[in-house]
Amino acid sequence: MDGEKREGLLRKVGSIQQLAYVRPIRYEEGRSGGLRAFEVKNGPLSYRVLADKCMDVGEMSYKGVNVSFLSKPGLQGRNHYDTNGDEALRSIMGGLFFTAGLENICAPHRSCGKDYPMHGRIRTTPAEHICADAFWEADRYVLRTSGEMREAELFGENLVLRRTIETLYGERTVTVVDEIENQSFRPEPMMILYHINIGYPLLDEGCELLVPTRSVTPRDEASRGKEGRWNRMDAPKDNEPEYVFIHEPMADEHGKVTVSVLNDRLELGIQIQYTAKNLPRFMEWKSTASGDYVLGLEPSNSSVYGRAYHEEHGDLHMLEPFAKETNILSFTILEGARELEAAREENARLLSGK
Repeated sequence: MDGEKREGLLRKVGSIQQLAYVRPIRYEEGRSGGLRAFEVKNGPLSYRVLADKCMDVGEMSYKGVNVSFLSKPGLQGRNHYDTNGDEALRSIMGGLFFTAGLENICAPHRSCGKDYPMHGRIRTTPAEHICADAFWEADRYVLRTSGEMREAELFGENLVLRRTIETLYGERTVTVVDEIENQSFRPEPMMILYHINIGYPLLDEGCELLVPTRSVTPRDEASRGKEGRWNRMDAPKDNEPEYVFIHEPMADEHGKVTVSVLNDRLELGIQIQYTAKNLPRFMEWKSTASGDYVLGLEPSNSSVYGRAYHEEHGDLHMLEPFAKETNILSFTILEGARELEAAREENARLLSGK
């Protein structure tokens, strides 16, 4: 709250909604027609939570500077492209992040007569038990949204994802807390990947990616030979292929992994921090293709090679009956040369092992 106490702040406004609010909205045109969401304003920070799409965060901006990516299909609600193999490419819109899982991530797969679509089904699952609130907690003004998504099938899985997204007025951090529970009476495979998507103008030529990584491995032949530029964003190039790099990230002394995207020209950046316990893998998706200009950051509990890979190796991540796993991710806007340099110094410290 920029150092101001509740009483002093309220002396300067009529309604606190002049500065911060959570408002339900509904989109009315095109493929997004009918999509329910929440618009969250936290001073200069704003974002939208998509209630009908897994409570994922769509657009995000800071002081009018866009942070997130919107793909060519544009903003849309749930439609018939969602779970039809790789036709998902016609509905993946990006956003600050979308949730991939819970039975599959990455490439579509067919096994034992069952289809597992690209990046799974949870990303387009509408939320139930939706709640949005904005309230004073002593001198803190809390902006919170929450909801529950269920991925279930008759005679099949019954997985529940409960999500809470929270920010405090005057701060530049948005925190996501996910609890995934297996409510079936048998162990179930549970795959999850947080597909975080950074876009222009925060993302631009010369941007630097910080990852405290032990190693960088190209996913495929297209990516091979490009690993020397994994941490720098290049200018857009027509029809350039996508590159994917597999990282081996190091957690800090608190068990958290921190990655950052820094734009020195704008003196802005975004820092993503997540608990590594249940998300031991991290992938980077770098696309410099004209019109598909995006940097994807992907904490996950499973491989970029998807369900087929884990079935072949016999190591699908399993969740026991009524067991729960909790993931915590935070997104913090970095502002000013000093904060960008501090991020570099912390990344260097982790790499040095100090």
